[in-house]
Formats: sequence, C-alpha cells, structure tokens
Amino acid sequence: MLEIVALSALTAFLTSVGNGAAGEMGKQLLLSTGALARRATGRDTPLPAGREGWESLAGDVHARLADDPRQAAEWSLLLRSLPQHAAELPAGSGLPPATRHFTDRKDIVRQLRREATRPAGGRPRVALLYGPPGIGTTAVALHLGALCHARFPDGQFYVDLRDGSGDQGPAPAAVLLRLLRQMGVGPDRIPPTEAGREQLYRRLTAGRRAMVVIDHVSSAAQVRALIPSTPEVFLLVIVSGSPFALEAEPVPVPRLSDRDALEMMGRIAGRERIARARPRMPEVLAHCGGNAFALRTTAMRLLNEDTELELPAPVTGTSGSDPVRAAAQAGCLRVRPEAARLCRLTALGDWPSVTVHLAAAAAGVAEAEAAHLLAEAADAQLLEPLPDDRYRFRPEVRRYLADTAGPEHGIPECSAAVARTLEALLHRALHAAHAALPQSWRTEPAPAHGEPYRGEAAGVEALAAEAGNLVRAVSVAREYRHITTALRLGRALWPLQLKAGHWDEVLPALRVAARCADDHQPGSRIAGALHFQLAHCLGELGRWEEADREADAAARAERDAGHLRGEASSVELQGLLNLYRWRYETAHERFTAAEAVYGRIAPGQEGAEDLPRAFALSRRHRGRALRGMGRLDESRSLLTAVAEFFREQGEAYNQARALTDLAETLHDSGENTEALAKIEEAERLLPPAATPHLGYLAALRLRCEVAG
Repeated sequence: MLEIVALSALTAFLTSVGNGAAGEMGKQLLLSTGALARRATGRDTPLPAGREGWESLAGDVHARLADDPRQAAEWSLLLRSLPQHAAELPAGSGLPPATRHFTDRKDIVRQLRREATRPAGGRPRVALLYGPPGIGTTAVALHLGALCHARFPDGQFYVDLRDGSGDQGPAPAAVLLRLLRQMGVGPDRIPPTEAGREQLYRRLTAGRRAMVVIDHVSSAAQVRALIPSTPEVFLLVIVSGSPFALEAEPVPVPRLSDRDALEMMGRIAGRERIARARPRMPEVLAHCGGNAFALRTTAMRLLNEDTELELPAPVTGTSGSDPVRAAAQAGCLRVRPEAARLCRLTALGDWPSVTVHLAAAAAGVAEAEAAHLLAEAADAQLLEPLPDDRYRFRPEVRRYLADTAGPEHGIPECSAAVARTLEALLHRALHAAHAALPQSWRTEPAPAHGEPYRGEAAGVEALAAEAGNLVRAVSVAREYRHITTALRLGRALWPLQLKAGHWDEVLPALRVAARCADDHQPGSRIAGALHFQLAHCLGELGRWEEADREADAAARAERDAGHLRGEASSVELQGLLNLYRWRYETAHERFTAAEAVYGRIAPGQEGAEDLPRAFALSRRHRGRALRGMGRLDESRSLLTAVAEFFREQGEAYNQARALTDLAETLHDSGENTEALAKIEEAERLLPPAATPHLGYLAALRLRCEVAG
C-alpha cells in the first residue's frame, strides 16, 4: 500500500536537515537526503539556501512521489531517520540563588510581574531591565525568579553573557547555543546553524510556561531570536548600562534611596555597626551614590573590620563620580599591596575567568602565594569567586584596576605581566593540544618542560576548561604585538573544534589569528593551517561561502609554502565543503585533485608515512560523492576497498563509517540483502556509547528491510 508523504511533513523534514542536523550522523542524513532528492527530481539539486529554497525543493520532490510508489516509500522511511527527541524542558530552576540582602525595589518587581503575567493578547512577554553597572539589575531578576518560581513550572533558565571574551560578547548563534545547553539539550542534538538552533528553541518552548533570563546583554541582536512565540514564556533581558531598542517593556533600575541604602547595609553589617558609624553615614551614602555593589562592599568592610570607615578620594568616571570604581579603589586600599598589584596586573588581559595559574603568571609569584592573594582580594570584593577555584572581575572593577595598573606599576611591568600570562596560557594549551591529538601533525609537540596531561580526554577537557581565556589570549597577543604567540595559540585550538565541537567558541579567535597570519606571515605553513581551521569551523556552522574563501586561502598559503601535505588536506576540505552542499561533481573533482597532490609526496618527505591512510580517507569521500552522482558501481568499489583497508589497520571506527557508506550505496543499488550484512558488520564494530551512529544504522536497516 502506498504511504502518502504529506507536503508539510516533507518541507519540515528538509528544512530541519538543511538547518543542520547535529553531529556526524546529521551529515550522513544530509548526504542521503541529497542523493534521494537528486534521484527524485532527475537533476542536480545543490543544497538550497534559506527557507524558500527548501520549500521549493519539497514541492518538486513531492510532485514526483505520487507517480513513484517505491520512491514515496523510501522518502517516508527517510523522514523517520531524523532523530525525534521529546520536546521536554527540565523541571526546576536554572537561576542562581537570589541574594538574601535584597532591599526594596517593590515597584520594579511589580512592573516585571505585570509583564510576566499579563494577558498575552498576541504580544510576546518581554522585559528589558537596565541600569548602571553595580546598581542591582541581576539581583532584581533573581529575586523575581524566586518569587515567581511556581508561575513557571516548565523551568527558569539563566544565561550570563559576561564571561564572553571581548567587549561585544557572544554572537547571537552562540547565545542560542548557551541557552539550549541550559535547557538540557545534549551536544548531539544542538544544530550547528543559527536558524536550526532558533527552530529547536521554539519547538522546546512551544506551549510551555517558562522564564528565560539573559544577563549582561550588549546588543538587541543577541536576544532577538529569543523573543517568545508562545504566550506563556517570559523573556527577561538584562543590560548593565544604557538600554537599546528592543520590542520589550523597558524597566529602569534607579539608585537606592538613602533609607533603603541604610536598610541594605544594616542587613549585611548589622544594625549596631551602622549605628556606631551613623555620624559618617551621610558622607558614606553620598560616596556610594545608591549603588548596590558599592553599598554592599562598604557594608562588608564594616562587618569584617569593625573599624572606622576610611573613604578614598572620589573616583571620576566618564560621567561624574563612579561608585563602582570608588568601591574598587577602596578595595585596593583594604588589601595588602601585593594583592592589589596581582589584581591590577591580572586585570590587564580582560580574561573571562581567573585561575590561580593565570594570576600567578601575571604577578610573577608562586601559585601558592597567588591563591592566598586571590582569596584576600575576593574578601575585599575586588573579584568574585566562581566554581572550580576560579574567579572573575566585575567589568567596571576590572576597568578601574587595568586603568590604574600603568600609573601604579609602570608600563614595562604591565607589559611583562601580559607577556608572562600569555606564555603561561600558551604553555598549557600546547601540552593539552598534544595530549588531545598526540598523532596529529596539526598540533605542535608538547613543550619539554611542564607536566603532560594523561590521555586524550584529559587534554580535551583542559582545553575546554580554558577555552574562554585561550580565545581572549589570541586577541591580547595581537594587541601587545606577540604575533608568534597569537598564531600558536590559534593553532592550539584545533582539538577543541575537531573533537569537542566548540566551533562557536573558537571562531572569533580563529578570525583574529588568520588575519594576523596574513599580515605578518603570508604564504606560510602556519597561515595555511589557521585558514584551514577557520574554513573547517565555518563549514561546521553552515557558513558555506565564508568557508569556501578560507579553504581557498589555506590551499594557496600551503602551496606558497611548498607544504604538500597541507595543500592536499586543504584541497580535500574544499571537496568536503562541496560534498555537504550536494555539489557532488565539484566535490569529486576536489578529492581527485587532493589525491594528486598527495601523490607528489616522495618517499622520505614529510607525510610520506601517512599516505596510505590519507588516500583511504580521501577515497572514502570520493566514494560518497560518486554515490551522490548516481555512479553506484564505482562508489561500491571504492568504499569496499576503503572498508577493507581500515579493517587491516584495526581502525574499527573508520571501518564502521566506511561500511555505513557502503550500505547506503548498496541500498541505492537495490542490493538490500548485501546492505543489511554491512549494517550488521558496522553495528558489531561500534561501542554502545555510539548512540547516534547506531540509531542511524537502525533507521537504515528499516529502509533496507522494507525495500527488500
């Protein structure tokens, strides 16, 4: 009996696949879809760009299925190959705990609750909460979340953008990525493209009652894709500074009144201490300017020191007296000079997080001493403690510390501190990258000194933990003219993008490093390597045109440098970028060209020992391209040889991948019994943890069984 494929279902399937089904099996499904689309339409069907293109392709395919029962059945089964995960949000709150010293703000909380609970009336529930740094915007949001917990049974989700490297913060796609992670979506389910992530976000929140809080937002673009399309989701956007244009209820957070300021300080320091300091309170309140952070810092001084308050001279910012910078100045006076120096020198890099190792390098002290100094500085509110023994600066506090570092310690000492910090980060990154990919020619050998990481997983974990600082370090190295360090740091990010899928995180650093290589070492091997990494990253994120340009730049640089292995690898990447856009002829031509370059590597030259494996990988890709072109006999021959090569080498993972490709080709040829045998063989090779691959093979098995 013919199973009808609805046009709407076909359109939804193609759009989901085009937006980037996650992981390697997402790519496998993408290739299978392209091969079937070409067969159904009887013509070349390059990967569509945009929703209209996918809708047009769906219409073309659907029109032909009515006259071809076999293809209709095949498409019906293919639609089931898209992993269907339950669109469920984890219960409970993802918001940090509210402060116990929250004071007043009743009118603001009431305004926010009105926006969160009003009748939707076709208008999304969105509020823009803003105020000067340190005024207490985050505290208001967390207090609201605690009050309204029962109102949002499907979850409260919090993403803080403050830890992004640089002043602009994460890109919109990266904000979506962070939010989906908070919503419990696993890495194998998160689409690589911004459109795919937005689609998943909307599917997860459809019909739900949830609260989404995005803190330290710097532009409307970062949150525009998060504006709810379902009436019971409340989006709260927090801006530390001036508001920007957003379709939202604007809610300013003003300074605390003197009465509320005294109330807050009394809750922290105790009423008796406040009473003893009452003669100086008018001066204290004027000094703090109703700023919650400045008031809390001053109250903590009273609580911990129980001495007469000494107020530093007013600190002037861009617009009059700045209470946060004044609090930072007071904190520097409160700690030992060694702790203040460590904070100033560490603040120079604008690091997303501060470890003992990083601070010790900046200050040029032992790690044990740095640990004590950091703890002392945190007690004085100069830093905030984070999990995993890390710290971070408040933005305005960091700016004050960095601004005063030069006058206090001199430009030579500041430059030396940055150089020490960059060297420490590079040293650890090189050790971790080598541990993560010990056999790869794309990573440098580990430094001779220092303790190596134990195993590949430990290397990847170390890079991931330090990813924010490493990304920032590339820009800092360029700014301070440590060009070689910037390039080597960029190259050390390769395991993060290859093995951990941190494409969004490393993309800004790769852009900086590649441009830096063009400016200072054009036509060099390291320029080729960085353009290759950038092209790979952009391709994984579905930014095809940019990826093409960078892959071309990589091939040119490697060719200019006379690096045959690098040139061949870059040409092969050009083939992959075309393969995943269903440009099978161009992809096949690029793979053939890559093999020709590999063939020019003579015995004894660099890369000669890796040639058999390089040829096998390239021929696997060529076999996949031939399948898309409909040249199934040639595809079968190549893929059979590749699977046999990896069997002889004992590479079970690559053998299973080649067998999966071979099963697809056999199925396309109508040889479903043989295809089922290859599927069974691949399943035996894969560990139970390879859930996406095993799931894909199960769906392919069903297609073969029904067709056979």
